[in-house]
Amino acid sequence: MAGNEFVREKHVKFFVRTLQILPSSCASLDTNRMTIAFFALSGLDVLCALNAIEKEKQEIIDWIYSLQVLPDDRGSNRPQCGFRGSSTLGHHHDPAKARKKPIIYDSGHIAMTYTALASLVILGDDLSRLDKDAIISGLKALQQDDGSFCAMPEGSEHDMRFVYCASCISYMLKDWSGINIHTTADYIKNSVSYEGGIAQGPDAEAHGGPTFCGLASLVLMDKLQSSFTPKQVSRLKRWCISRQQTGFQGRPNKPVDTCYSFWVGATLQLLDTFELSNFEFNRSYILQTQSNVTGGFAKWPESSPDALHAYFGICGLSLMKEPGLASLHPALNISQRAADHLHTLHQQWQEE
Repeated sequence: MAGNEFVREKHVKFFVRTLQILPSSCASLDTNRMTIAFFALSGLDVLCALNAIEKEKQEIIDWIYSLQVLPDDRGSNRPQCGFRGSSTLGHHHDPAKARKKPIIYDSGHIAMTYTALASLVILGDDLSRLDKDAIISGLKALQQDDGSFCAMPEGSEHDMRFVYCASCISYMLKDWSGINIHTTADYIKNSVSYEGGIAQGPDAEAHGGPTFCGLASLVLMDKLQSSFTPKQVSRLKRWCISRQQTGFQGRPNKPVDTCYSFWVGATLQLLDTFELSNFEFNRSYILQTQSNVTGGFAKWPESSPDALHAYFGICGLSLMKEPGLASLHPALNISQRAADHLHTLHQQWQEE
């Protein structure tokens, strides 16, 4: 049973274990290994505990780069470039072989590319081993006519999640040439529901996750003010504030869920309205989902913790300035410290 005490050291151990070994029940998540690693790395960063993996840091950086899908000698696979989620498919640790003979279905995934770049930034890498032009080529190939993005060139669903990934990739690489910003901003505007929140796409139900993804994308593009009227912003604030019960729910008439303390909380933060929420109720709910035995947070109380909810539980507490936690750059979903490192890199690139 969870109490009101934040068991920081157990959360540190939870994320270190996540990087080292996972139970067999997580085998189905193998192709998403990059994202799970991001949850653990960024979780440790927000906990101000990256020193716990100091000895493994370079090994992790090398592993991330090993999953970069590089262009072949002829550049025939440039639309496939980016980062894959694991070595399940691809030339693991052998970029030279990949350049000579790429695998036909070995493609990057937009979410894995975002989390790979974010993880490298968190680890303090200088991003010098990135093939930025190839990543942008791969990104450009994923945009649809309506402004949304697919996850991979072979085809997939296309919705607000991948719009956000595309925006983060472009922001981190300081290169927006892979996105038609006008059509993407229109896609976000067209996805505002009658309730005032943002849906995965036009004519769908507003939801806390897509609301964050759409709003954060506009913030990263510097298009929020030109895309939404003051009335729309006011309705969006009202919709988000209305999602708080104890913690936050993702949509009306649904149970509260730990992760929405970030998705909705960060949206309110970006709208300069988070202070209007009830921190005491929110914190109390998050800590009800905390495991005092293994560390980590779950979706609901009396449930098993997992990497995603453990990370977003930490982030939800950070937004409320929980002692001992680093502050966030809410639009990028990384610590402000990591974002500052990224901005230093941007300045260096500009001077080169």
